[in-house]
Amino acid sequence: MAQAATADSTTTTTSSSATAPLSAPPAAPPAAPPAASPATPRAVRTGGGPGRTLAALAVDIALPIGGYYLLHGALGLSEVLALALTSLVPAVRTVTELVWNRRVNGLAGLVLAVNVLSIALSFVTGDARMMIAKDSALTCIVGLGMLGSAFTARPLMGTALRLWITRGNPAREDAWDRLSAESSRFLRMTRLHTGIWGVTLTVECCARIVLAYVLPVSTMVWMSTVILVVATAFGLVVSGFAVNPILAMMRAERR
Repeated sequence: MAQAATADSTTTTTSSSATAPLSAPPAAPPAAPPAASPATPRAVRTGGGPGRTLAALAVDIALPIGGYYLLHGALGLSEVLALALTSLVPAVRTVTELVWNRRVNGLAGLVLAVNVLSIALSFVTGDARMMIAKDSALTCIVGLGMLGSAFTARPLMGTALRLWITRGNPAREDAWDRLSAESSRFLRMTRLHTGIWGVTLTVECCARIVLAYVLPVSTMVWMSTVILVVATAFGLVVSGFAVNPILAMMRAERR
């Protein structure tokens, strides 16, 4: 009888446990509010695109050229003063970008220093041709730096070329890393690419300096830009002899 009673009690307890409603799970804590997105000005600071590039070209090239002919030809200002005032336009843009981005860019700082120094020297010497030749100082420094780095394990144009080829793609990034570590031909091609741009910019620099003291100032104001554009186009075409093999090695490495 005791065993039967125990069995009945166990059955009743089990039945009661089975029929008892399950307790509800604890409520999930409220979701945290989404992180605040960066303010619009910050997005603008880091943004880019063709529109911004064209605007920068207009400020750095079109406005100085047009401003010179307006100030010197139409308003009668001296060549030195007209060139100095128009050189302030890209200088102001450079300062604005440095403040807006809240970080110092080495190339932008170099551009600003060259502009300020050339304006000061031109007022001291009264030489308008120096204002023309100063545009070549930057490309000369960069070109010589590229030539020197072309004989090292880290050519200057390597970083820019990597960004252009990989475009943030993980598979391409891995392929680039493997080729950089293992392929001597890959290193030769990246050195060649940097060397081509180094030679191009150095020759362009020398040509502009010579012509600045041979041609009339009013001619070199626009001719200087034409020489730079032609040199850039030449560099893009000739550097293909290095870029195309690099692209072929990248494709083979990802297979």
